[in-house]
Amino acid sequence: MKTGALVLALVAVLVACSTAPSPPSTPRVTALVGGRVLPSPQAAAIPDGVVLIEGTTITAVGSRATLRAPEGATVVDCTGGTLTSGFWNSHVHFTGSQFRGAETAGAEALVGALRAMVTSYGVVHVVDTGSLLANTLALRRRIDSGEIPGPSILTAGAGFAPAGGSPYYILPARLPELARPEDVARVEAELAGGADIVKLFTGSFAAPRSIVVMPLEIARAAVEAGHRRGKLVFAHPSNSPGARVAIEGGVDVLAHTFPTSLDGSPWDRALPPMMRERGMALIPTLKLWPYELRKAGLPNDLIERVLGIAMAQTSAVADLGGELLFGTDVGYMTDYDPTDEFIFLRRAGLGAMQILAMLTTAPAARFGRRGTGRIGPGMTADVVVLDGDPTLDVRAFAKVRMTMRDGRVIYRRT
Repeated sequence: MKTGALVLALVAVLVACSTAPSPPSTPRVTALVGGRVLPSPQAAAIPDGVVLIEGTTITAVGSRATLRAPEGATVVDCTGGTLTSGFWNSHVHFTGSQFRGAETAGAEALVGALRAMVTSYGVVHVVDTGSLLANTLALRRRIDSGEIPGPSILTAGAGFAPAGGSPYYILPARLPELARPEDVARVEAELAGGADIVKLFTGSFAAPRSIVVMPLEIARAAVEAGHRRGKLVFAHPSNSPGARVAIEGGVDVLAHTFPTSLDGSPWDRALPPMMRERGMALIPTLKLWPYELRKAGLPNDLIERVLGIAMAQTSAVADLGGELLFGTDVGYMTDYDPTDEFIFLRRAGLGAMQILAMLTTAPAARFGRRGTGRIGPGMTADVVVLDGDPTLDVRAFAKVRMTMRDGRVIYRRT
């Protein structure tokens, strides 16, 4: 009897031990060591810096002389590089064939497509300004689940054109058109379906030599529909009249500069002060203009003239203290390398810290992503490691060694 009781007691102890909850795991620690840290566009650089990351959060930032990696940390040697907060690209499109069928497409193919377009250039957050809503939401779900390493995504779904103004360059596809103020029910339906922002074509190339401008009352109605739901509204302007409708209609973000003038009239220099007064942001997309005009076979002197107007518009907004956001229209453009965009922004008179603000702090504030946009204790561990120093050569912004989102490496150059 005693032996049986002892056996039963021993079994009970073993069962209890085997079912006892295991202690919570300690978050992994990663130490990025030896690079020049740019904590934010406003903060002083930290030479020979250290950034400590636990799980998804930055826990400490300092110089190697004062901050050491804890024992057992994964140490990443960043010598010769520059560390910044992860980048935003505030104008992309997930319309390419490589993103079709995102619900069921192979994970490896989607990872490669994201790497080629955004993550290999330090991008951890994107704003998709026009795509098939259901497909982009499916892509986002797979990224957010952790299955696919990629950026966070805000999406407009389908954009909205004025009556007779669906862009000729997306044919045979057509955008939904807003012919009457009551047509903004279409905008409300897209938002109800999961869109995060609204995209309007306030000036739209209906044909190569024809820009249709959205009536102001329709633009206002669409903006009000977005704002009632707390959503930002973007506008594609094409020319000065299209930009004016966007500004007077209450749009939040101009998705392009507006250098086109089909009749040769000068661009409207009253518009940048109006944008500044209304707190409106501008995405210059400077590289787009040479890209498009070269595709059309136009001469270099014309290309330089159009680019010069776009750079002048960008400079005017910057000089007034207006907000600029970085975006390149990749997805529409199939040349993904942003190097030329950085070069053109520099030619427009912007310094490296202004460009860094376009990539980090400005979009984080504009899109309400608190805890992102800077490298500092308590901030989300979105980090880019660059080759070289962008304060000496802005082309370094495009030379990425490693991209981290939420403490997870989503791109590493091999």
